[in-house]
Amino acid sequence: MSLIRCENLAYAYDGHIAVKDLNFSIEDGDYVCIVGENGAGKSTLIKGILNLKKPVSGSYTLGNHIKRNQIGYLPQQSLNQKDFPASVYEVVLSGCLNRLGHLPFYRKKEKQLVQHYLEILQINHLKHKSFRELSGGQQQRVLLARCLCASDKLIILDEPTAGLDPIMSQELYQIIRKINKELHTTIIMVSHDIKQAVNQADKILHINYQQLFFGTTQEYIESPIGQSFIGGSSHA
Repeated sequence: MSLIRCENLAYAYDGHIAVKDLNFSIEDGDYVCIVGENGAGKSTLIKGILNLKKPVSGSYTLGNHIKRNQIGYLPQQSLNQKDFPASVYEVVLSGCLNRLGHLPFYRKKEKQLVQHYLEILQINHLKHKSFRELSGGQQQRVLLARCLCASDKLIILDEPTAGLDPIMSQELYQIIRKINKELHTTIIMVSHDIKQAVNQADKILHINYQQLFFGTTQEYIESPIGQSFIGGSSHA
């Protein structure tokens, strides 16, 4: 069974249809980029996948091997998040909250999980530093580690490189690809940068109030809509 299956799906925002005619499925281990212009319905769709919005029509199904609280989410950073007064270790550890159930304290296995992802994200040397003192790229690595502590099955990243310089952005993209390939984590990434999306993802979902394309990156590059948006760029 697919990890996510959407059939004739539509969501509303402020009483109006924001995105419709969604028909796609995401399999275990996929790396999917959702692309489209500002206001195209990307954020509304993400809220639907996170079960924060109910569809107005159609169906959205999660595979029975994953629960709704087993989705990691990295939202766009706000100024309040950037100034969060906690250590790196505390921020990452907070990602384990859903794993505790009714327990009032973190167990050894949660702490080991934090250590594991600090090392994978190459930020173990920052664990005792204040989150607010870090650079933007370091903060995103911390939040990505937190996201993985919430779930290593499926993570959703909303414009994870927004506000980062090109070097930091490329480093973060490389880490996300490593997580997808080595940890077999399913990635859904929202991006406004279509050229970068085709360099990173295995599949593309292009929406503009409705689904315009869903398929492999190579199929997207060769499609009329892909050609019109990326000018025939090759998939690196």
